[in-house]
Amino acid sequence: MKKITSVLLASALLGAALAGCGGNNNADTGNKGNAAEATNSANSGAAGGETPKVGVAIYKFDDTFMTGVRNAIDTAAKGIATVDIVDSQNSQPTQNDKVDLFITKKYDGMLINPVDRTAAGVIIDKAKTADIPVVFLNREPLPEDMKKWDKVYYVGAKAEESGTMSGQLIVDYWKAHPEADKNKDGVLQYVMLKGEPGHQDAELRTTYSIQAIEDAGIKVEKLAEDTAMWDRVKGQEKMAAFLGSHGDKIEAVLANNDDMALGAIEALKAAGYFTGDKYMPVVGVDATAPAVQALQDGTMLGTVLNDANNQGKAAITLAALLAKGEAPTKENVGFDITDNQYVWISYKKITKDNVADAK
Repeated sequence: MKKITSVLLASALLGAALAGCGGNNNADTGNKGNAAEATNSANSGAAGGETPKVGVAIYKFDDTFMTGVRNAIDTAAKGIATVDIVDSQNSQPTQNDKVDLFITKKYDGMLINPVDRTAAGVIIDKAKTADIPVVFLNREPLPEDMKKWDKVYYVGAKAEESGTMSGQLIVDYWKAHPEADKNKDGVLQYVMLKGEPGHQDAELRTTYSIQAIEDAGIKVEKLAEDTAMWDRVKGQEKMAAFLGSHGDKIEAVLANNDDMALGAIEALKAAGYFTGDKYMPVVGVDATAPAVQALQDGTMLGTVLNDANNQGKAAITLAALLAKGEAPTKENVGFDITDNQYVWISYKKITKDNVADAK
């Protein structure tokens, strides 16, 4: 009898121990239970009611605009997703390693700001194999890559729109200030600071800004154009070189982003501009905090609001829904979805007169 009782007691204790093991959390899967459950969760979205874990890879942390987007993602994620935000250090191989790590950790979703938009196809293949939905942000993958899978989305803004608005800012100034035509030849002599070569934002902003000026009936002459790789220091260096070659012949400066525009302003200051009546219209894109300050200081003519807050909010909302296995709609994302894969965030022209809109 004692032996039977001992066996029953041992069996009960063993059952309790096994039940306890079954209730342990798996750290890599964001509290999803045992390993089998974690695998299923990664393949079909976070289990009902659980907060999904989303891996976020930014192309580089020290980009001023993407810092704003990153902060917006972190803020908007509260209550809807647990985010692991990593720096790809402007290296596509590094970013690919980060994606592999997200997959190894069995995250429920991925949000990727690609270093190289043409490399998105490889990331999509990895995501599809692991059945982990992926949202791309700010750098648009090639259309053929977007069509590889129905769990791929993109959140960004149409670069041609920002280019058109940049040109319109110059048009408004040129028409309102006859003195802007320094040599009185009726032709706008300009210099252009471009982002990284081949980047769709750089190419489209460059093309559409000049097209907008010409569409307004203004003749243009390009004195110089060079890439400053979205970088403030490089923008200053390139602008200093432009001034060395063309000096007072330059009548306007267009830059594909604010950091390069701010660099140009520093070079112009060193050449005596923005003191007395010596002025140069400089236009950027993004409406970053330093650019807003330059608008208020009167050293930047205008910029175009690239809405970091809404890009970050839309992207993480979309990623969280996909991670939970839910179908995104305008109602649950909060933004229109075009062609079942794209969320476009509108730009807005910003000058000193409406600078509060950028804040």
